[in-house]
Amino acid sequence: MVTRTDAAIYLSEQRGCTQLESSKSLHTFNFRNYFDESKKAFGTLQVINDDTLRPGAGMKMQVKYNAEVIIIPVIGGLEYKNDLVLEGFVEAGEILVFSAVKGMEYEIINPYENELINFIQIWLRNDQPVFVPDMQSIRIDLSRKNNLLPVFSGTGNGISIQQDTSGWIGKYIGREEGQYVVRNPENGIFIFVISGVFEVEDRLLHAKDGLALKNTDAVEFEALSNDAIIMVMEIGNSGFSND
Repeated sequence: MVTRTDAAIYLSEQRGCTQLESSKSLHTFNFRNYFDESKKAFGTLQVINDDTLRPGAGMKMQVKYNAEVIIIPVIGGLEYKNDLVLEGFVEAGEILVFSAVKGMEYEIINPYENELINFIQIWLRNDQPVFVPDMQSIRIDLSRKNNLLPVFSGTGNGISIQQDTSGWIGKYIGREEGQYVVRNPENGIFIFVISGVFEVEDRLLHAKDGLALKNTDAVEFEALSNDAIIMVMEIGNSGFSND
């Protein structure tokens, strides 16, 4: 029997937007005052925000559930601090991953006097009964092109988070093909293009577009521009039963 793959595309130009004097936030999923019936969270993957901060500005965030937070600088570096009195600096090429207990606040700050910064924020709801807040930053060597590199994983690679959930990132030269083999066919897959253009499972995705897939064993993609960056997230199937 042939299994039908379920797919949904999240186009960048159809994202929600929160515009303030000091910042602009574009939302792939419903977030705060933005709601669209077609933009509900994908299992435990609750937030993908594309944020821009003006020079010297800060952005305060508060999580409403236990979550793993992933911060990916795209343009410039950023300073961060949270309720645990943890603080530091993360630059492009590094990724900040931390656990945030329900109600915890954190702040992202643009340390530059004259330059905008841009970064991606991802929240993964963590439903594990034992939850210990932690924070780590890792360096991703994107000079290793045409490979998917581990960012976080519940199976031992990258930063350890909720079981059966993982994230991978890779930079690809034009016309180079790639494949992600799904660890558990019952899981969901979410593709997010950070920069460039890809064809993913015969669907054209531009920068900041997303693609959600269910009922698939593998995901095939091809870079259609040079130095294009793609993120692949496998979302544990247990998270979908809670939506």
